Amino acid sequence: MSPEKFFQSKTALITLIAASIVVIISLGVRQTFGLFYLDFSTDLDISITHFGFAIGLQLFLWGLFGPLFGIITDKYGGNVAIFIGFLFYLAGVYLFYLGFNTGFYFTLTMGILIGVGLASTAISIPVAVVAKHFPLSNRTIATGIVTSAGSFGYFVSPLIVRYSLIEAGWQTTILFFIFFLILGLVVALFVTTPKMPVGTTVQENKQTAMEAIKEAFSNSSFNYLTLGFFVCGWHIALVATHIPTYVNDRGLPEWCAAAILALIGLFNMIGTITAGYLSTRFSKKLILSAIYLLRGVSIIYFIFLPPSIFNAMVFGVTFGFLWLATVPPTNGLVAHIFGTKYIGLLYGFVFLSHQVGSFLGAYLSGVFYDLYGSFDYAWYISIALSIFAGLIHLPIKERAIERAQTV
Repeated sequence: MSPEKFFQSKTALITLIAASIVVIISLGVRQTFGLFYLDFSTDLDISITHFGFAIGLQLFLWGLFGPLFGIITDKYGGNVAIFIGFLFYLAGVYLFYLGFNTGFYFTLTMGILIGVGLASTAISIPVAVVAKHFPLSNRTIATGIVTSAGSFGYFVSPLIVRYSLIEAGWQTTILFFIFFLILGLVVALFVTTPKMPVGTTVQENKQTAMEAIKEAFSNSSFNYLTLGFFVCGWHIALVATHIPTYVNDRGLPEWCAAAILALIGLFNMIGTITAGYLSTRFSKKLILSAIYLLRGVSIIYFIFLPPSIFNAMVFGVTFGFLWLATVPPTNGLVAHIFGTKYIGLLYGFVFLSHQVGSFLGAYLSGVFYDLYGSFDYAWYISIALSIFAGLIHLPIKERAIERAQTV
């Protein structure tokens, strides 16, 4: 496919690039919080349960405010929604740097403010805006590029942060985050939303937001998709939040955790692009089922085989390939079934389920650790959820409802 055919306009190209930079910054910063835990535990006296709760709350609010930012995106534009989100994100990190980082303030800054900021700066809103610029034929590829950009942030940020923590300390590393988030504020202005999303029909354009919500939740395929995305959130939160502690408990060197997170980011760039491409050629629901089942296989390999650097790296590669590979087919199904006019809003509700799973994955894993001294029960639940998600996608009907057909 030629670039001229792929990009519908210059605005589509600029939006795709800007959205990619936004998620690199937003997800790159967010992915590294688990690497700070040992410093927070020592210097701020933060328990793993408190840490898990704050990160879990952050993830939950990320999802809870998703539909609200989706409404702002669909009505006023992605640039407005993302700019507001970066203001919250920046406020959380800046106040944390100033010393609002113990007790309740840890929850306020690391949990609440950053969580609200992530609701519009992370995957869901940038992906939804880009989806509006592209037709069904190459929409999942375009959204896969944005998701892959977030994976690049996942890849490079753990390496940089690990080095910075050793050489400069956690306070200076937080200061670096502030500079990146200010850059995000500027780039957000270029994530523009088209007046008429590509592929929108006249009939679809007359639908109100409330009608779109009622239509979606009365559709069983939407509900199955929403339940499945809950599992994705649990998996990602458990790994991103607690893998440093888990690796340390297994007797592996501290650098191993940063290497796993970096490998996850590196191979997810490949995984998301691959999932986006395959979603244009094959059944999206079957791709999703395969991703979730393979996640279970990756986890089983990691936790049941003897701990070693090699096995840890295999986990980073395999789980990384599947990390955000769920996003292009999930977003693609929402857009295909319901159209793109309210994709920011509807995908926001799907993503809320994802973040409920994220909250429970981060928080309950910390609770299990404090109660039983290990993350074993959290991993067992993860395997069971992989099987559940692999099955729940199968009844989805991959066809556009009559009113919301796209071209």
